[in-house]
Amino acid sequence: MNQTPQLLVEDLHVRFRTPQRMVHAVRGVSFSVGREKVGIVGESGSGKSQTGRAILKLTPPNGTVSAKRLQFQELDIAGASEREMLKVRGSRISMIMQDPKYALDPVMRVGAQIAEAIPEKPSLSAAEKRDKVMAMLEAVHIRNPARVHDLYPHEVSGGMGQRIMIAMMLMADPDLLIADEPTSALDVTVRMQVLAILDDLVTRRGLGLIFISHDLNLVATFCDRVLIMYAGRIVEECAAADLQNAKHPYTRGLLASLPRIGSRHQKLAVLNRDPAWLND
Repeated sequence: MNQTPQLLVEDLHVRFRTPQRMVHAVRGVSFSVGREKVGIVGESGSGKSQTGRAILKLTPPNGTVSAKRLQFQELDIAGASEREMLKVRGSRISMIMQDPKYALDPVMRVGAQIAEAIPEKPSLSAAEKRDKVMAMLEAVHIRNPARVHDLYPHEVSGGMGQRIMIAMMLMADPDLLIADEPTSALDVTVRMQVLAILDDLVTRRGLGLIFISHDLNLVATFCDRVLIMYAGRIVEECAAADLQNAKHPYTRGLLASLPRIGSRHQKLAVLNRDPAWLND
């Protein structure tokens, strides 16, 4: 596995101005991503999704982003213009959103939406574009791709919609994929199928993957490294295989609160948050 950093993030801050106060959503986050699967886990509101969006400069208008370094390969993202970012989003860095029913255009057929992600080439005919879309639908294990090609998003299930999102984001053959809780709305069986597809595509294509989740067990079995976020900060980083031996009390508290089959404990542990975690 090539872990030469493709993405370098140093001292990333994301702030939002509200009518009441300034909210510091991401506070001094630093990490790197090579051609590997890096998980970012934490509770809701810990800054996971805002970190992913800041990498693509998709922070809402009321937010401000600053960083000592935010670089993807040779591109300085922090100083890149919107025109430069348009050449990066979807083609070199893709992002799978949480819920396909909100991320997909409800009035466009599935095939047409996936085809929009194909890099523009004047020599590419409509028939060739359709063939590429069909091949990608097959790659994400969709049965009868010809039928799904002509459906609207509301006509597909949640699991199939998530596969369609994956197909669309991989259409341009990106180097980095950001998956923002791509399995949170799926049942266990479909979730494992989607993860297997992601794992296969990432391995075969040699992509870098940032996998954002709140599920510690899922990240521990799927990713190579894990970053644990609390209140906008990374409080611990460890190899996924070594997550059970994490040292930080926040990570230990999250692990202790998970139910386990065969455990004799009748009550799950309650996480006691220490105010010192905000600054240590």
